[in-house]
Amino acid sequence: MTLFRPCIDLHEGRVKQIVGGSLRDDGSRPKTNFESDQSAGFYAELYCKDALTGGHVIKLGPNNDEAARECLAVYPGGLQVGGGIHSENAADWLEAGASHVIVTSWLFDPTGRFLSKRLDALVSEIGKEHLVIDLSCRSAGDSWLVAMNRWQTKTDLALNQSNLEGLSDCCSEFLIHAADVEGKCEGIDAELVQFLGKVCSIPVTYAGGVNAFSDLAMVNEMSSGRVDLTIGSALDLFGGSKVRYQDCVNWNKKALS
Repeated sequence: MTLFRPCIDLHEGRVKQIVGGSLRDDGSRPKTNFESDQSAGFYAELYCKDALTGGHVIKLGPNNDEAARECLAVYPGGLQVGGGIHSENAADWLEAGASHVIVTSWLFDPTGRFLSKRLDALVSEIGKEHLVIDLSCRSAGDSWLVAMNRWQTKTDLALNQSNLEGLSDCCSEFLIHAADVEGKCEGIDAELVQFLGKVCSIPVTYAGGVNAFSDLAMVNEMSSGRVDLTIGSALDLFGGSKVRYQDCVNWNKKALS
């Protein structure tokens, strides 16, 4: 059954909800839906109290390591961490308390060409059981391409059945943001959810566009319960008005009972 997966998105050391497509390296400010007055550790403590597992802490750019480590110290073994992960620091983040590390951009060269040897090196270093591959994507005609570099650059890696089957042998989970709808609260990419539910043989979490609590039931139906759902900007926990955090906690309790 589809579960609610919590998140903590970090930007400049603060917990924020940002429209994914607005992140740039040119110095321009991203479009921000929410910036919290609470520390990152506050959210980690809340997720721990409510027994929510499989959540992800994402470092969007530099100056987020301290906040990320605070989360992991508060909820060791309960959160995954991503953003700037590579073979030389992955083990350090696991030692800091992450259950898994999440990797995207490091698996590609600057032009977006997939580097399979880097994935092999990471699996050799930490084991596939501690690895989540972030395949966040942008639409490309009637399909999707994985996007790296804070979703600014489309890569040469298509999100298709063949690639997902191959990559599933190298990790324990997939994390997939639909970058074109991320942070907009205008509805999920239903076609992508259905596709993931059909072809993914390992756990997968989808994020992007949620605008109602009923989206949990929708994703559950569309994916036959094989795709979990992260909710960000729509959640009252992050200043949203469309989804109550407590309803999501109750959904998980019922699903796991």
